[in-house]
Amino acid sequence: MSSFSAAARDGRPVRRRLVLWASAVALSVSIGTGGLLATPAYADTPATFTDIILGVGANEAQRIVSWYSTADTTQVVQLARTSDLVSGDFPSGATTFSASGTANITSVGGFNRHATLTGLTKNTAYSYRVGSDGNWSNTYSFKTQSFDGNFDFLFFGDPQIGSSGNVTKDAAGWVDTVNVAVNEAPNSELLVSGGDQVETANTELQWDAFAQPEQLRSYPWVATIGNHDVGGKAYEQHFFTPNTDRSASLYANGNPASNTSGGDYWFIYKDVLFIDLNSNSYTTATGGGGDAAHVAYVTDVINNHGAEAKYTVLVYHHAIYSPADHAKDNDNKVRRVDFPTTFSKLGVDLVLQGHDHSYSRSYEIKNSAKANADEQPAQDEVYEGPGGVIYVTANSASGSKYYDLTTPDSSGTSGAGNGADPLNPSSYWYNSVQNQEHVRSYVKVEVKNDALVVKGIRSGTCDAPNAAVELGKVLWCGPKNGSEAAKPVGSVFDSVTIHPNHGDGQDIQVAVPELPGEFGWTIDGHNTLVDLGTASHSSGGYFEAQGAINPIKVNDTRSALSPWSLSASVGNFTDGGKSFSGSYLGWRPKLVTAGGGATFGDAVASSFDDNGKGLSISRVLGSTTQGHDRGSAVLGADLDLKVPELSADEGAYRATLTITALSS
Repeated sequence: MSSFSAAARDGRPVRRRLVLWASAVALSVSIGTGGLLATPAYADTPATFTDIILGVGANEAQRIVSWYSTADTTQVVQLARTSDLVSGDFPSGATTFSASGTANITSVGGFNRHATLTGLTKNTAYSYRVGSDGNWSNTYSFKTQSFDGNFDFLFFGDPQIGSSGNVTKDAAGWVDTVNVAVNEAPNSELLVSGGDQVETANTELQWDAFAQPEQLRSYPWVATIGNHDVGGKAYEQHFFTPNTDRSASLYANGNPASNTSGGDYWFIYKDVLFIDLNSNSYTTATGGGGDAAHVAYVTDVINNHGAEAKYTVLVYHHAIYSPADHAKDNDNKVRRVDFPTTFSKLGVDLVLQGHDHSYSRSYEIKNSAKANADEQPAQDEVYEGPGGVIYVTANSASGSKYYDLTTPDSSGTSGAGNGADPLNPSSYWYNSVQNQEHVRSYVKVEVKNDALVVKGIRSGTCDAPNAAVELGKVLWCGPKNGSEAAKPVGSVFDSVTIHPNHGDGQDIQVAVPELPGEFGWTIDGHNTLVDLGTASHSSGGYFEAQGAINPIKVNDTRSALSPWSLSASVGNFTDGGKSFSGSYLGWRPKLVTAGGGATFGDAVASSFDDNGKGLSISRVLGSTTQGHDRGSAVLGADLDLKVPELSADEGAYRATLTITALSS
């Protein structure tokens, strides 16, 4: 008999094993279920799974997976640490998350499913698949990173697959942009949408093309609804978003039950509060929605959660300070009056938008006017004053459609006006940078300790894939209306460091390292033989014996309060050349001494009782959840062995109970 304890520091995953011995003489039984593993679903008919997309969750410890299925069966997401997979097979202790969904409202039919993955731990690589026992999708992977500190995210404008008239070419450009962006910044943690994922809301061919980048299954996609996405339910079927308000006022037609998509949502990722709006619902005389509803939503979210984050970033589709075809749209002029003063008042730092298929970065805007008359065009460093907000509009990420820059008029240099910038008359008064080269691009945002760094980056050149150029939708390509040769992929055409305002006082910050602490477990007391004695014969046709494992003490003093679990399985009972299955051993876990937020696992019956697998597969003895109390607990379990009389001849049988601890 032997034992050893395991310890972990700095959130590193640990896995250790301890061997216990159990013995018995002639016995019988069998059973199974329980532990971290939720009850698996069994498919009634085989299903195929498409458009699997990893979405963002309510915080950095969550992800939401959405997918389409050909069958209306009960389905789950199965999740495990990638390091626990053996030859691609998921371990018996893999966690499952139940999925929900409905029948699709599209011409192609099918069903949608989604599931929220919770309790993720930092700096961990995970693998997952969707489906049910015997009917799984391919396996995909993602990794979490540190749950605090600096991070990068990537912002993509209007893939709008199908808008060039050639879905294949649009998809090729979209896939290439995502490849370029992620290859340049592989540790980026979010892919943020500017809206208009597709050209036609319910055309699944376009949605399939949009879902082609493999990165959409390994980096969380922050969905934003565009005007081309709103006219059907496919957007809501493909994306399930956290903290979503689906009130009637947040739908363009005021009717969530209609065949339209809508809603506003928010989430906090590290130091950023993201708020995503359905800007298709705006103030009109006949529409069901209204900007007042968005203003109320943003106000409520920031008042309740703004203090939990260092920065506030708003995302919505319709660019109110855009430089191209949509610059003078009446609906944008309405939003340009309705939104900015509230955003300034609430301390919003950055607004990300799409819709105009061209790039722009605004001056610091306060209450619908340029905040600082001295801010120069293309200034690469901005110190926001109180109420200062920067607005960024993204160009096409796929190359499916570009809008050329338009010229200012005499309608004024504040509010809804589209007047010229006194410092740069060819630009609108509100824009520090305007750019259109007819090449694909994206935006990288670096979230730093005391600054946001925004970069506009080329992801393509004038060469294919560039659908709008290939198909002659535009007549020139390259900087300065094509008078210069295209710049290389990865080159930066705009960069600005935005320093947030700290009000009238002086903010002081200090980084506190993680408290030293450790996670470990050991046998509580002497690790003696677990002797079940001599089994008794039952008239029911089996041998039975009872006992209890040696208690196990688990201690967790780490500041991260990361979850842990302790599981066990038993091998076959053997005596020389004779043996019987470990599945005949069942148990009833218990807390001998409570503490540290520990709970005990589900009881498992001998396979003699339920034809299950008993303890022959991994079963949870005890566990905690994220944020549990620090401290220690002592776990135990009563054993129940039932062996069919025909399964074991006379003998002294022994088996090994292997205990595995998982934490991070």
